[in-house]
Amino acid sequence: MTHEEALIRAFAAPERADRYLILLASPRRRAKFLSVLAHGFQPDMRFARRLLGSDSHTSAIERTLRELGAPAICHCVSDNPKLDGKDLPLAEALAATVGYGMGTLISCLPGELAYYEAEDPAERYILRRAAA
Repeated sequence: MTHEEALIRAFAAPERADRYLILLASPRRRAKFLSVLAHGFQPDMRFARRLLGSDSHTSAIERTLRELGAPAICHCVSDNPKLDGKDLPLAEALAATVGYGMGTLISCLPGELAYYEAEDPAERYILRRAAA
């Protein structure tokens, strides 16, 4: 299973995951999925914790992800072409994501730990699921 497949299977709403994976699998359709990230990606809310107030700032998000086991390098799926499909240092990925209004998934541990931010600044989530 690829990093992106593990991310979607673990954290997308179950009724949407297969459709998202079909879009991600095709270079031509990937752009459609990336626009969904900004305007309608549906995380599986059983594994999502919304970040509010001071918990939603870049440094707090990084600290929380590190406390939960995030490694130094993460994988990005993003409406931002500078991030999409890249493995980047966590701090760099968050600095280019938080508050920029572009849908982004930052996968820290495949299928276990991620960060999601939508276009709306109130839509920031830590995504966490125990290893199978």
